Amino acid sequence: MSAAAAPARRAQLVRAVRLEYLTVGWNLVEGAIAITAALAAGSVALLGFGIDSFVESVSGSVLVWRLRSEAAGGRDAETLERVDRHAERLVGFSFLALAAYVVFDALTTLLSQERPDASPVGMALAAISIGVMLWLARAKRRTAAQLGSRALAADAEQTQACWYLSVVVLAGIGLNAVFGWWWADPVAALGVSVLLVREGREALIGETDDD
Repeated sequence: MSAAAAPARRAQLVRAVRLEYLTVGWNLVEGAIAITAALAAGSVALLGFGIDSFVESVSGSVLVWRLRSEAAGGRDAETLERVDRHAERLVGFSFLALAAYVVFDALTTLLSQERPDASPVGMALAAISIGVMLWLARAKRRTAAQLGSRALAADAEQTQACWYLSVVVLAGIGLNAVFGWWWADPVAALGVSVLLVREGREALIGETDDD
């Protein structure tokens, strides 16, 4: 890296760190609200959505550490890559475990015909999350392209997956609230589990590199 390019890259790294801080902060708030609303309404889809938010915050925290370490020049690339891969595998297993739990809970709800209540809070949260996640995913992609960072690019795809989760959850709890289709909530939860398996698989087998 040339001396002239170094300040520009540091500025891009600072922007990337800020995006990750925003991601972690939003996911913590989102997770707390979603789980509270899920327990109040008995919504399987919202519960899976909320727990996923906390897993995402862990993943984002690891990337914050990695980007800050690069910006400070305190650790070599090999060390960063090794720690990142360990953390990525842990997050991958967490997604798969969460998916298994959501499938079990959704199927139990369908078989018992347990009817969740409508959740206006959950609907509002999912709707806001759709906008937030879409903006974050696009901002991360642009910054990743500027940095040439595959790690940040992979995280952008993970954020995009959160957008899909928000859409699926909103559809499920919305259909339940508007039409009384109680089964839409657990069916949406099954859709959430499919996306969780995808995220977990990509975290376990994906190769990331921060150039």
